[in-house]
Amino acid sequence: METAESCPSCGAPLPPSRFPRCTADAILLFPGRRVLLVRRRYPPIGWALPGGFVEAGESLEDACRREIEEETAIVIEHLEQFHTYSDPRRDPRRHTITTVFVASGRGDPRAGDDAAETALFPLADLPDPLCFDHRRILDDYIRARRPSDPPSA
Repeated sequence: METAESCPSCGAPLPPSRFPRCTADAILLFPGRRVLLVRRRYPPIGWALPGGFVEAGESLEDACRREIEEETAIVIEHLEQFHTYSDPRRDPRRHTITTVFVASGRGDPRAGDDAAETALFPLADLPDPLCFDHRRILDDYIRARRPSDPPSA
């Protein structure tokens, strides 16, 4: 399902895109092998990794940092690319391609922007279900943890 979008400069409606949209999501790690998830304020409602759409002129890394700060108030100190996911069915709203980062930061998590709530979950005890393909992403991360991951992992 394609949703109407508007021009970031003038607000005029834009035609639906024939192309996938780019997003950036984060596996935001905290001590005790916990991950920060957000409960989405808008459909699809549910728990998800923090992240969102990349804006024109923005790098994937900058988009990830911005989205994390907007949704969770966490300031990123470590950001490392993990994997890209491109299944056209991963987002029920439209075809998206996301690049996922492993991140750690500073601050006390609090919900903002389009996040209704934030919570820390042990990687071994995640809520079910998660939105989009975020369960698969976290399962892939658990299987592939690397020595370069933040010490809080």
